[in-house]
This record gives sequence, structure tokens and C-alpha cells, in this order.
Amino acid sequence: MTVTTYKWTIERYHRAISAGIFDDQPIELLRGDLIIMPPEREPHAYYNTEAADYLRTLLGERAKIRDAKPITLPNDSEPVPDVAIVKPLGEVYLEHHPYPEDIFWIIEFSKSTLSKDLGEKKDIYAEAGIAEYWVINLKNFQLQVFRDLKNGQYTTELTLTTGTIVPLVFPDVSVQVHRLIGFPKI
Repeated sequence: MTVTTYKWTIERYHRAISAGIFDDQPIELLRGDLIIMPPEREPHAYYNTEAADYLRTLLGERAKIRDAKPITLPNDSEPVPDVAIVKPLGEVYLEHHPYPEDIFWIIEFSKSTLSKDLGEKKDIYAEAGIAEYWVINLKNFQLQVFRDLKNGQYTTELTLTTGTIVPLVFPDVSVQVHRLIGFPKI
């Protein structure tokens, strides 16, 4: 017997949200599948908040920093990245979540979901045309940067533990790596 799962479209997913079906469930839509999001532990919340605040000071009005808010992608995905750095389009976001063309780059903070963030989510973001994707690896306290899209895949991966990184869309901005990954407790 073949098992077939029900695949959600963005439209059906939005109708279900409007109907209140998922009110108490932290979920995201990945390639038509509903994924329950794990509870956020203290280190994840701390680093996420600190990094988002740091990026707000660096970028000012040039970008909107959205933490733990959905983005809408064309591959029947509506993930909820930890931080999405998007165009400051104001009230446009009353009508829809940011689309790929509105997104400068995405950051995920990861420990328990590291394989998903470095696998399925990375692939989904690349397929959608997100130019740059950063994973803050809270297991090894390193920043993994994915760039240079070609045929729906990232062709460059950088792993940093110190120094600075310059986002592709803001070549005049230097982000200090230690401000994102913190320092491990010894």
C-alpha cells in the first residue's frame, strides 16, 4: 500500500489560519507539509534577540528586521525564520508576508534543528531565490554562510567563528561574527 500525504498550498494554509485551525500550534509550512516548531530554549531566544537588535543598529532604516515572522515562498512554503532582513515596505506587509524579492537575507539560530536548517530549509531558501542564508550553529558556535545561487542551489559556503562578514546587499556594512554567535560558556 502506498501512503500519500495531504499537501497544503499557501492558499489553503492561509484559509486554515483564518479559520483558527492552528491557533495554539507553532507551525510552519515547508513544501506543502505542516511542520510543528519545537519550543524555543533560552540560548536560542537570547542570541536571536541580541543579533536582531545588533542588526537594527547596523542597518537602521535601510532594512526591516523581522524576528520569528513568516515569509511566503513560491514552493508551497511559508517558513518562520528566526530573523529575516527585508525591504522596509511598510504597510505592504499588511497585505502579505515578504516574498523572495523582498528579502535581503535570512538567519536561523540552530541547535536541535541543525540538520533541518542545513538541509531542507537551506534547499527551500535556495530554490526560492533567497540570495543569502546564514545559520548560527549554536552547537559549535560558528556562523555558516550560504551564497552564490546557481540553478536553485547555493554554491558557496563559508564557516566563520571570528572576524567580520559583509552582507551581499550591503557592501558597506561589516557584521562582527562574535556579535551573532556569542561566546561559548566554558
